[in-house]
Parts: sequence; C-alpha cells; structure tokens
Amino acid sequence: MSSKISAGSGAQTPDDSSQVTLGDRAEEAGGSAAILSTLHELRRNDTGLVRGMRTLLQVNQPEGVDCPGCAWPESAGERSEIEFCENGAKAVSWETTRRRIDADFFARHSVAELAAGSDYQLGQLGRLTEPLYLPPGGTHYQPIAWDAAYRLIADELGSLSSPHEAAFYTSGRTSNEAAFLFQLLVRQLGTNNLPDCANLCHESSGVALKETVGVGKGTVQLDDFEQADAIFILGQNPGTNHPRMMSVLQKAAQRGCQIVAVNPLPEAALLRFAHPQSPLELLGGGTAITSLFLPVRIDGDAALLKGIMKELLDEERKRPGQVFDWEFIREHTRGVDELLRDLDAVTWDEVVTGSGLTRAQVRAAAAVWLNSRRIIACWAMGLTQHKAAVATIQQVVNLLLLGGHIGRPGAGLCPVRGHSNVQGDRTMGITPKIDDGFRQRLSQHFGFVAPSQPGLDTVGTIEALQAGRLRLLFSLGGNFLSATPDTEVTAAALRRCQLTVHVSTKLHRGHLGFGLSSLILPCLGRTERDVQASGPQFVTVENSMSVVHRSQGQLTPASPQLRSEVAIVCELAEAVLGPRSRVPWLTFRDNYDLIRDAIAATIPGFDHFNERVRGGDGFVLPNSARERSFVTSSERAQFTVAPLPQHPLLPGQLLMMTIRTHDQFNTTIYGLDDRYRGVYGGRRVILMNEADLHSRGLSPKQLVDLTSHFDGQTRTAERFVVVPYDIPLGCTATYFPETNVLVPLGSRADKSRTPTSKSVVITVQPSPTQ
Repeated sequence: MSSKISAGSGAQTPDDSSQVTLGDRAEEAGGSAAILSTLHELRRNDTGLVRGMRTLLQVNQPEGVDCPGCAWPESAGERSEIEFCENGAKAVSWETTRRRIDADFFARHSVAELAAGSDYQLGQLGRLTEPLYLPPGGTHYQPIAWDAAYRLIADELGSLSSPHEAAFYTSGRTSNEAAFLFQLLVRQLGTNNLPDCANLCHESSGVALKETVGVGKGTVQLDDFEQADAIFILGQNPGTNHPRMMSVLQKAAQRGCQIVAVNPLPEAALLRFAHPQSPLELLGGGTAITSLFLPVRIDGDAALLKGIMKELLDEERKRPGQVFDWEFIREHTRGVDELLRDLDAVTWDEVVTGSGLTRAQVRAAAAVWLNSRRIIACWAMGLTQHKAAVATIQQVVNLLLLGGHIGRPGAGLCPVRGHSNVQGDRTMGITPKIDDGFRQRLSQHFGFVAPSQPGLDTVGTIEALQAGRLRLLFSLGGNFLSATPDTEVTAAALRRCQLTVHVSTKLHRGHLGFGLSSLILPCLGRTERDVQASGPQFVTVENSMSVVHRSQGQLTPASPQLRSEVAIVCELAEAVLGPRSRVPWLTFRDNYDLIRDAIAATIPGFDHFNERVRGGDGFVLPNSARERSFVTSSERAQFTVAPLPQHPLLPGQLLMMTIRTHDQFNTTIYGLDDRYRGVYGGRRVILMNEADLHSRGLSPKQLVDLTSHFDGQTRTAERFVVVPYDIPLGCTATYFPETNVLVPLGSRADKSRTPTSKSVVITVQPSPTQ
C-alpha cells in the first residue's frame, strides 16, 4: 500500500512551506519573551487586554478556573497572584476570544472552502455559537435546535443492531463530572466502546506502572521536588508542554539538585530558564537547569537505562551492600535476580549503539544516581510512543526500585500528563476495559447491569470504522481526526460513519465532512460561567499528581445557546434512554453536587467529595504505591526484564519522531512560530542532523518529501523545509499533526496499543518542484 498526501486533500492542513523562515534559537526559556508573547496572544485572539488579564488572574487559583492546558499541579497553600504560564495564557486567550461564528457564517462558507484553511486559521475564526448539522450530501452546515439534535442522535442509536456499533471518544479537557456521566450513559447503552486521548499518549505509562507497582499513576507529590537530590527527565520538553514545571525545576537546580535531561533534542528550557515574574532574572539571564544533558538517539532510552544499571551493578559488586537498597528490595520487590542476570547479559556495545551515547556519558548519569539518596524520574511522550514503550518505562521503574526510590519523601515516579484532566477522566471510568469492582458498584448504585465485554480503544475504533462496524462516533471534546495516526486512513474510515457528533468550543478539521452526516454541539469553555437550575456550578479535575480540585469559570458565555458538557450528556441521556434508565439525568444536570455524591458512592477515594473539594486546595487521592503497598499479583513491586528495542534501518533510512512547537497545545495551533527552535511562519519542517543532510546531498531550507516505511507499506507527505539541527545522527523530528499522516495505524506499542508516533522509519527525497 502507498499513499501520497498533498496540500488540499482535506484531511491535512494546506502546505505552508513557502512561509517558513529560520532564525536564531532561544538560549533560554521564559524571560521577557514569554511576557511579550502573553500580551501578543491577548491581542491576536481579540480577547481584550483588561478582560484577558482579569481572566488570567483567576487561572489556577483556589476558587478560580483550572487552566485548560496541561495537568501540572498547583502549589498547596498560599499561591502567587500569577499562576499561569505563557502557554496557559495562549490556551485561555484562544478560548476567550470575542470572535464568533454563527449560522450566517456557515451559510456563506462551505465545508470544502473551510477545509482549504489551515488548522491555525480554523482556530482563529472564533467561538461556535449554536448547534449545527451537516446532512448527508450537504455542502454547508445549517442550524439545528438542541432538541432536534438530541432526537437525531437518539434515532441513530435506536437504529443500530447493537450498541457496539457506536463509539464514544473523550478529550482530556472533559471534567470529572461530565466524564463520569458520559461513561454511565455509554454503559447504560450497553457498550464499553470508550476510546480516549490517553490511548494516544500515556496509556503506556498506565500499563507499565500497573504491572510493576500496582497503580497506573505517578507516586510523587509536588513537595517531593523540594526534597529530591536528583531528577531524571526523560523524553519530555517541559518548557513547551508543561511550562509551570519550570519554576519547580528552577528551584531544585538553585538548591543544588542534580537534573539529568535525556532527550534527542537540546530543548531550551532544559538548558536555561528565566522566571518571567523575577525582574532580576529578566536582566541576569536566568538559571542553568540541567546538570547533565544526554542527547540519546530516538528510542535509545532503554539502552541508556540498562547501561546506568549495569554501572551501578559493577559498583555494587565493588562495595557489596552499599549501593543497592537491599532492605527495600528484599521486603518490597520481586524479580531482582532476573534483572541482574539481564544486566550481565547486555553488552556495552549494545548500550552504546542503542543509546547513541558514550560509556563516559552513561557513567556520568550513574554517578548522579550514586550520589543521590532521593531520586525522582519524570517522563512524557518521548518514552510512551514507541513499540517497546511499556518495557522502557518499566526500566525506569527498575532504576528507582534498585535504590528504594519509591515511597520515600523526595523520590518516586512522575509520568507528566498532557491535557488538564486526562488522568481524571480515567479515574472516572473512561476506559474500554472496565474494572470488575467498579462495574459492580456502578450496576448496584444505578440499577442496571453494566457490560463486561472490553470495548474499543482509539486504534480499535479507527479499525472498526474502516471495516464498517461503527455507524456513530460521538466525541466529547477533542479533535479525533487530527490527534490520531495515519491521517488519510482515519479520514477515509470516518467518511464511512453514518453520523459523527462533536462537542466543541471552536471549529476544527474533524468537523469538515468526515462522516456521512455530522453534528456540532457547542459547549461552554472552562473559563465561562455555568449556571443551572440550582444556581452557579463548578466542576472538578484531577492533575498529574492525583490532586482533585475545583474549577469555576466567571466569564459570560460566548452565546446564550451554549450548554455545559454536563448538560449535554444529561439531556442526551434523557432523550436516548428515557424511562429505561433509573438515573435522574435532569436532576444531575441541575445540581452538580448530586453528581459528586454519586461519584463518592461508586469510586474509591472520593468519600465526602463535596465537602473536601470545597477546601481551597482540594484533596489527594489514595496511592498505595506511595505507601509502599504494591497491589500486584505478588503483592510486591516487580522488577522486569525485556530485550532492548531494535530499529534496523536500511541504507538511506532515518528515524522520525513527531513533536509540538512552542505555539501549540496538542492539536490546537495558537500560532506559526517556534521561537525556542528558531522556526517561524510555518510548520512543515524537518529537523535533521547536518551530517545526514549533507550525505543525502540536501541543503538547508531545501524542500523535501517524506516517505514512511512500515510492513511493506509507504506513505508520503510532501514539501517540508529542511532545518539543520542538533539531533543525533540518523534521527529527525517533525511537527504533528502535519506528519501524523506518516504514522502507520498498524505500528503500535506492545500491550498499550499506543501509536508509535516517536518511532517512524522514513526516507527523505528532494521535492520534484522547487
């Protein structure tokens, strides 16, 4: 199979390669540039300076609004008046724009015309203001009443021969309350087809941690970073993806904590950071963050981790009982002997070749471990989106278990989640694999029999759409088309779907003709006031460190026709299920406290939910691994053994990973600049090692076509600008979603089934026309 994707295909954003310019890369993150960027965003999005700043001052405050961006936690107790970062300001200003698109707009602009715009241009059009319907064969969206939209969905669901012919996708922006009710509706329909965005990112983390420490979440709290002697950051770029993490890392670096950054790219934030709220730092150049930077080759992390442990084992044999925490290992773990045999078996040639590092670099990382009593390991998609992702994350666990660095203050595991409530959605039951205990509690509390048959994850949903087994796809937020792999395959699969439904705040590419018919249901933004029959409401979210807290917007809604996600789910459930359901859907819609009471009755750790969440900082969910109670089959933490990942490249082939720019959050494109990497005006670029560039006879800024190779299949994306960059030999980086088209649907992580967006084999050829 082969596919060639060119500008204007509809599923892909148009070619902007002619707009790309290259400039100086930032030498540090944050600083005055972050302040200027924030002000620029308020102006670019027509938010209004006073209105925008007033809203930003409410972000991440105890009774304010949770940032709709990343899931990094806030400090407990007293907080700064400014608790937002540059990219949080972009997210808020993007949502709070005063621009509107209504029925008149859609009457003037066809779906085909809108599809010719870029993702950035679509996002800049403004907020959706009323429900919209694109009928079969239609060229323009047209307004539809809420009740009529619900009836249309109910009729389609009622016509299915099985509830398994529908799938229900969830974005990480969705609140706990909306997610809980959504999964309840879906399970009352009779299916567990609950794919979500976690399937695309940290699913590998959840699987790896559940198997090894018994909890699919991290084990640290924010105050642990104040006590850590060393922090290992693997496959993560916090300066762009979790910028508020930078102030925590800065404080750690300033007190002498050793920070080891493991990443193919030398990201600006990992090297130096100037806090935008510090006048002295704005003048003085900020703080050096990284003590040791290791430019590992793509997917070379497992080789590095084994190399570090091999060095530690050598040292343990020189000083028996003085390196490993044998008391912890004997009392709390299982499988150490198998691990040590595996470390003896791996050769240094394998470590050096696999990691792309020298033995001296590996030894330097081991020295940091040896000199540290408390170690935190952080990671993100640089580890989770490879075929051997689960096994690699389990090597991180191995590294910490050897020193007893789990369940100790200042130490532990820290998978840094992306979207603000992606972890909370999973806690609320958004998963195609329902836990037996939760299934029984849900069934008993609401008087029905919840299904036990596993449902479809995100990749499974695309495959089912391809095969014609799904007739309806309902997306509670998110941009399913642009977030998923193999864009043209996914687009073709969606076009077979009888009805696609999108709960959204703004227009995106997934709305534009991908389905035989489509509905757009416009919802409140997180910054907007949510008033129901019982009065003003708030929702809750769970951050990366299992802290549950409230969020309450204060802005006037963009349109009186907008409804909250909770209201949409409840009204849809009432229309679809009617008297068949004993759930008081409309009562839940009118008073969110009652939803939280139901959550407390069915999900462990949420007792006295309403009372505790009204305390300013919220509350922390139980975490047995943090208490050194490991809920695994052996009731111990599990050391694991796995072979090193292999990427045998043929002559001329390269390994590509997809990354974000500093001007985007997930599939939301805020702007066209990536100032940290010196790329401006466009997104169709490929970062290449200069030696790889020259060996192929390429020149900087030359236009090239990219072809991916998997299982005898090829996929081509055209016209990308070559950018010489500090990246390991044989490795390249491109922005998503532009190169999601190159990520094969069939290439996925073992066990977690996460698409391998960080391990794509490609070749590069000059574009036919210059």
